Amino acid sequence: MRYLSTRGLPDDPRPTFSDILLEGLAPDGGLYLPESYPRLDAATLASWRTLLETGGYAALAHAVLSLFVDDIGSDDLRGICERAYNDTVFSSPEIVPVSPLSGGLWLAHLSGGPTAAFKDLAMQLLGQLFEYELERRDQELNILGATSGDTGSAAEYAMRGLPRVRVFMLTPAGRMTPFQQAQMFSLDEESIVNVAVDGVFDDCQDLVKAVAGDLDFKRRYSLGAVNSINWARLVAQVVYYVAAWLRVTSADDERVSFCVPTGNFGNIMAGHIARMMGVPIDTLVLATNENNVLDEFFRTGVYRVRGASETHATSSPSMDISKASNVERFVFDLLGRDAARVRELFGVRLPRDGFFDLSGTPEFASLRERFGFVSGSSTHADRLATIAAVWARDGVLIDPHTADGVGVAASFAEPGVPMIVTETALPVKFAETIAEAIGREPERPPRFAGIEDLPRVVVPLPNDVRALKTLIAERVPA
Repeated sequence: MRYLSTRGLPDDPRPTFSDILLEGLAPDGGLYLPESYPRLDAATLASWRTLLETGGYAALAHAVLSLFVDDIGSDDLRGICERAYNDTVFSSPEIVPVSPLSGGLWLAHLSGGPTAAFKDLAMQLLGQLFEYELERRDQELNILGATSGDTGSAAEYAMRGLPRVRVFMLTPAGRMTPFQQAQMFSLDEESIVNVAVDGVFDDCQDLVKAVAGDLDFKRRYSLGAVNSINWARLVAQVVYYVAAWLRVTSADDERVSFCVPTGNFGNIMAGHIARMMGVPIDTLVLATNENNVLDEFFRTGVYRVRGASETHATSSPSMDISKASNVERFVFDLLGRDAARVRELFGVRLPRDGFFDLSGTPEFASLRERFGFVSGSSTHADRLATIAAVWARDGVLIDPHTADGVGVAASFAEPGVPMIVTETALPVKFAETIAEAIGREPERPPRFAGIEDLPRVVVPLPNDVRALKTLIAERVPA
C-alpha cells in the first residue's frame, strides 16, 4: 500500500504508511490518501462479523488496518491494536457499543475513552503507533496540533509519558468549555505544552499548517501532527464504522446510514472511506451547527470559508470551525482524484478568493448518487430541544454535538434502514448546556471530580507564526 498527496504530481514518490505516519501534511501542502481504497468482498465482510464476535474490537481493528498498513509486521500491528483497545483503557469491553433510540435511530457510543470523547479511539492507536515507529527509527517527535475542544485532550492523554514525544497543542483562547480547558490545562508535564491563541480554531489550524509548510523548520524540529490531517488518525476511525455496522445488523448485505456531527470533516471522511471500501452504507448524513460551511457546500456546491468575525461561538463548540481541512480529501475523490484541479481549488482559489464553486460541475451534480452524502444544520434551540426530547423519550442523555446529529438525522431517516448517529462525547463536558436543556447538570464520572479546581499550565500566544516558531525553538532541546 502506497500513498499519494491530494495535490501531488503523477511522478511524485509514493511513501509507505510508516513514512507518512510521522509527517502530517504532505510536503506540497496536500493531504495523504492511499493510491486506491481496498475493496471488500462478501467473504471478508462475513469473516469480520465472526471476528468481532470472537476476537473483539482490537481484532477487528487489526484486520481493517492491515489493509492499509503493510510495512509493520502483522504480529506487531496486532499488539499495537491490543494495547490501544482494551477495557483498561476504555470503559466498555466492546470499546464501541451501540444502543437503540426511538424513531429507528441508533447511537454508536464513542466516548468510553480516557477523555470521554470520540477522539480517544484514534488517539490511543496513534500513541501506540508513534511509540512503535519512533523506537524502530530511534527518533523523537514534536507534535504540533490544534484543537477546538476534544482533539487536544485526547492527544495529550494518549501521548503523555511517551519518552520520545513532546506535544504543542494550540487552543482558541476562551472558546472551549471550562471542563475542556481544565482537562487539558491541568496536565503539568514538561512534554505537554498547551498554548492559548488569541483567535478562533481556524486561526490555530492555520498556524499549524503555516509552520508545517516551512519544511526546513519542520525537519529541524522534527514536527509531526495528530490532527485529522494525519492519515493514521483518519484510518483508525474507519474501524468504528465497520464495528457499528456489524453490531446494528444481522445480515452481511444489510445496509445502514450514518449521521455524523462534524466540524473539520475528519469523522465523516472516515465514513466515506468505509463506504468506498464496500461497507454497506446507504447514506452519510453530515450535521453541522450554526457554523454551517460544510452544510452549505453539500447543499449548494459552494465552499466558502468564514473569517474569525463570522465564526460563531456556539453551545457545540468542538464544531465551531469554518475551514474544514479534510474536505480537501473528499473533493479529491469527488473530482476523480485530479490533483491539478485540487491544487487550483485549495492552493490558489481558496487562499485568493475565500471560496470556490463546484455547483455547475457534473461531479457535484452526481454527488448524492455516487457518494451518498446529504447534510443539515442545527441551532442552539434545536440542540436544547433534542437533548430534552431524547432524555424524556429514551432516558438517554446526549451531549450537544450528538444532539446536532440526532436532530439532523431525524430528517433523513428511512423505514427499514437503521440510522446510526456517531456520539461525540459524554454530556459532562458540556454541563452548562445540559442544565439548560433538562434543568440539571449531568452526572459526573468519579475520575473527573474536581477537575476544574486543579492548577492550570497554559502559554498565551498572539496569532502570529513567528511567535509560535519562537516558542517551539525555546522548548525543544537543541
